[in-house]
Amino acid sequence: MQQIIFICIDTLMSQSIDKGIEQNKLPTFQFLIEHGQYYKNVVTSFPTMSVSIDCTLLTGTYPDEHRVPGLVWYSTQDKKIINYGSGFWEIYRNGINQYLKDALIRMNGDHLNPQVPTIFEELTRMGLQSGTVNGLIYRGSADHQLNFPFWLHKPTSLPKNTIVKGPDMLAYGAFSNPLKNVKKLPVSPIGKFGFNNEYSLGIVTHLIQNEKLPHFLYVYFPDLDPRIHKKGPSDLDGVIRTDHQLQTLLQAFGSREEALKKAVIIIMGDNGMAHVHPKHRQPVIDLGQALKGYRILRQGGVVTDETEIILAINDRMAYLYKLTSQYSFEQISDVLKDDPRIDILAWKDHEWIRVARSGSSKEFAYRSQGGMVDPYHQSWTLTEDPEVLDLQINNEKQTVDYGHYPDVLRRLSAALHSHHGDYMVVTAKPGYELKYGSSPTHIGGAGHGGISQTESLVPLIIAGTDHKPESLRVVDLKSYFLQLLKD
Repeated sequence: MQQIIFICIDTLMSQSIDKGIEQNKLPTFQFLIEHGQYYKNVVTSFPTMSVSIDCTLLTGTYPDEHRVPGLVWYSTQDKKIINYGSGFWEIYRNGINQYLKDALIRMNGDHLNPQVPTIFEELTRMGLQSGTVNGLIYRGSADHQLNFPFWLHKPTSLPKNTIVKGPDMLAYGAFSNPLKNVKKLPVSPIGKFGFNNEYSLGIVTHLIQNEKLPHFLYVYFPDLDPRIHKKGPSDLDGVIRTDHQLQTLLQAFGSREEALKKAVIIIMGDNGMAHVHPKHRQPVIDLGQALKGYRILRQGGVVTDETEIILAINDRMAYLYKLTSQYSFEQISDVLKDDPRIDILAWKDHEWIRVARSGSSKEFAYRSQGGMVDPYHQSWTLTEDPEVLDLQINNEKQTVDYGHYPDVLRRLSAALHSHHGDYMVVTAKPGYELKYGSSPTHIGGAGHGGISQTESLVPLIIAGTDHKPESLRVVDLKSYFLQLLKD
């Protein structure tokens, strides 16, 4: 029986791996690539935000099925913005108590569709063991207790502890630390309560050295993401540090070679990042300013009958909710299209999806099912101007291929059917970010969330097996993992 260690490195990009290997600075990545498979263009989920991507990876479904639309979204049921952790001031204005409950308890307990099984739940049914280390999405079949320290639960509405469903082994920072009395790990507030690479590495190496690895172990390395946000995509220092940590992990087996005999090591980035221009190039698109003629829900405000628009910013992507029939999405789109920094605008029109792009008078509409087939064997009906989404059409073969926006028809459709409400998707062109109120920006650094190639294509390294994935999309990897474990 195979054992799989799957390591998700937040914002790992193939360009960084290639550059580091070329400079002889990434010996561990180089070893794994030379002794395994290396794919540079795996299509991730959309919005390109970690929580939604993790849900796609672990359920094998897009957001229209798993129901976690992004890092920030509006719940028509709660009449509130759901924010899993975009930035301190935005969280503060929307309410810290709500954020803590949503991010730490409700995301896995309520928001993630209970009708869609995670890989952890499926492995339990197969009689196999699984575990997760710092995974944001951890829902499984076993009961675990999350413990919140006195200084955190006392001033907030968090309980002292709560029971959650997880895999057989759940390591969730300081809140569920299986090595609490065994090994000293960085779990203080300075160490982000254990949500750091060193904590993840400490748990995994202990499991390896004590021969306690489950059949499938998901490991999350979060440290690279904030560094690339700040320094930009060309920064290599964080990748070099990650390479050292991976070397430590492999050596826990005795040697790198022994590691590949005893386990399948799989490494993946979850999203790429697009460079954000420096300040003088006006990289921040303030949607509040662009839509100042409308009554927009202010951050921390209460939805009333007067509210016309709600904005949920996911860095370079936003959900724009329309609470009135007084305006149409076409009208709102015409306003936003005037800004050349905006990229795609898309909304539902009954069974159709309508798409516009700034700088173009052309529009495009499509729906699922039809005579045109894409590389993933999905069929579509297309109208008007498909070049709006950079689609290459072969009318003779009845095929559609993707250009600048990978798997865009399915991913855009999934986002627009991911939750209740009347809303549109807004994305920014590479070099720019969306903002409303105190949502965070990364001027001169990098951002993600959008649907462009830059942030949509991620690297995948597989070592320890010759078995190849049939499809290079994150949404298809769950079935690949399960097949590996059955062989």
